[in-house]
Amino acid sequence: MSKKDYYEVLGVRKDADAGEIKKAYRQMALKYHPDKNPGDHTAEENFKEAAEAYEVLSNPEKRQRYNQFGHKGMGNNGGFSGGGMNMEDIFSHFGDVFGEGSPFESFFGGSGGRGGRRVNRGTNLRVKVKLTLEEIGNGVEKKLKVNKHIGCKSCKGSGAQDGASFHRCSSCAGTGQVHRVTNTFIGQMRTSATCPTCHGEGQIIESKCKVCHGSGVERSEEVISINIPAGVGEGMQLTVSGKGNAAERGGVPGDLFVVIEEEKHAHLQRDGNQLLYDLYLNFADAALGTTVEIPTLGGKAKVKIDAGTQAGKVLRLKGKGLPSVQGYGRGDLLVNINVWTPQSLSSEEKKIMEKLKAAQNFQPNPGKGDKSFYDKMKEFFHS
Repeated sequence: MSKKDYYEVLGVRKDADAGEIKKAYRQMALKYHPDKNPGDHTAEENFKEAAEAYEVLSNPEKRQRYNQFGHKGMGNNGGFSGGGMNMEDIFSHFGDVFGEGSPFESFFGGSGGRGGRRVNRGTNLRVKVKLTLEEIGNGVEKKLKVNKHIGCKSCKGSGAQDGASFHRCSSCAGTGQVHRVTNTFIGQMRTSATCPTCHGEGQIIESKCKVCHGSGVERSEEVISINIPAGVGEGMQLTVSGKGNAAERGGVPGDLFVVIEEEKHAHLQRDGNQLLYDLYLNFADAALGTTVEIPTLGGKAKVKIDAGTQAGKVLRLKGKGLPSVQGYGRGDLLVNINVWTPQSLSSEEKKIMEKLKAAQNFQPNPGKGDKSFYDKMKEFFHS
């Protein structure tokens, strides 16, 4: 079953700004929230669908990728859009979309944890990875060495020293929230806020770990493997879910964003999925015809040059370009032929050229079948 368009899910236009997207998600989340629709599986699915759409459209980079590639551009590592979404993820990510202290906060358990307790979330990380055109053409696995927060090895991420216990926060009775009643023009309204004593966690460590001082995280280096699909481009960003900084005391880790950088190729240039190559022929080879070797991503390819080939002719090597990141075929390798004009001649060469320039065959004589530069470009861009 094909996924619905994210803009359709939230009922917003494609040019909607961040405020409109947030407002639309807030309305849908309230409408389909499980606490308001107990036992209604359809409402729960709509709730998840809205959260998935908001997760992508509220992130400028993910939204740009979605606008360009659709659902396929999200890949299998794109956070919620990758598929592994559950209710706890939604509450931890988006519980604060309504703002602390708002009348809607009680629906989401205050600081992002259902039932009131806050779920800590690690921060995201961004790294750059350089790829050659060959790696882009075939796809590649890269091992990235990332300096980040990991779970503390001494306390196993709990933040407690030597198995020390936790006691329930007396300020919020373990709920992670404190409540207050406010008088408004429509009557009394009960609102919730994060407990300032336990910071929303509902419990307090009796003895903090001496290594991480109770945070549950420490700085270390981790080697992360990532499979980069063929056809990625300069500036494209891939998301590796859960490989960012570890969260304090066993919370939800952040994500790792991998930004693609293309290394310059010695001979080939990229134009979308097409590859471009400038071939320079001497005058004799262009007139007599020859066979040349053209560099491709898979090695060299022999190409026949017909006698009388004109400068500006473009040869197309089908399927020798780059694959589409969406998996729809490959581009071509376009070979632009240039005829090299000598810049200095010996006296003997000058005599030969003087004899040749008066010959009938050396007079420009474009035929009816010869296309103009404009026609050539139009043909290649529309073929």
